[in-house]
This record gives sequence, C-alpha cells and structure tokens, in this order.
Amino acid sequence: MRFRVRKTAHLFERLGLAMAGAACGLFVGAYVGSAIPVLTTQGFLLLMMLLGVVGFYLGIDTPQLPFDDAHSHIDAAELLSSAGTLCATLTALVSVAVIVLRLEPHDALTWLVLLGWIGGVTMQIVAGAKARMRKA
Repeated sequence: MRFRVRKTAHLFERLGLAMAGAACGLFVGAYVGSAIPVLTTQGFLLLMMLLGVVGFYLGIDTPQLPFDDAHSHIDAAELLSSAGTLCATLTALVSVAVIVLRLEPHDALTWLVLLGWIGGVTMQIVAGAKARMRKA
C-alpha cells in the first residue's frame, strides 16, 4: 500500500510541475506573441505550453547519480536540468514582468526570451531523457 501511495504522490508532484511548465509557457507565448505579430496564434500559445509541460515534467525531477568515487564525474543530466530550469523560469519571469508592468522592451529582448525559453525547455527535455535512459 505504501508503494502505491508514494507512486501516486510522485505522479501528483510531476503533474504539478507539468502544470507550472504550461503556465510558464503561456506567459512566454503571450508576451512573445503580442510582440511578434506572426506568432500571434493559438497554435503558438499551445506549442509554448506543450514545450513547458514536457520540459517541466521530464526535466525538473531527474534521477541523480549517487555520490561516491565510482560516480565522480559531472552528471550531465543534472547540470542540463538545472541550467534548463533556470533559463525557462527566468524567461517566464521576464515575460510576466513585461506583461504586468506594461513595458515596451526592445525587440531584441523578445527574441532573447523566445530563444531562452526554447533553449531552457530543450535542455530540460534532453536532461530528463538522458537521466531516464541511464536508469533503465
């Protein structure tokens, strides 16, 4: 019974992370879509949200290597996961700030946010896939 409860709790945690990723993707999509007219579509918003769901579901909760002499090298999955999470959440924070404060930043910031978001969630997805492949 305890095993099922732990698995259920872990699933709830991962679903919560996925929803946080979707929310971050929604803010990034809303900001970038409002600043770049070509990207003002529902499809673009859904794509940003889907990237957030997959990235945050896979990449934030990666299984870590044990700390011992046999595993003394750098854990690439852990490094990618943390860097990706930082990039993705930072771009979401910037997006929220621009929207809430009604700022009109330079177009370069908009492109930087878009590239930072895509890069961040890509790092999370790769990290999550890498960590799960070594576990199997």
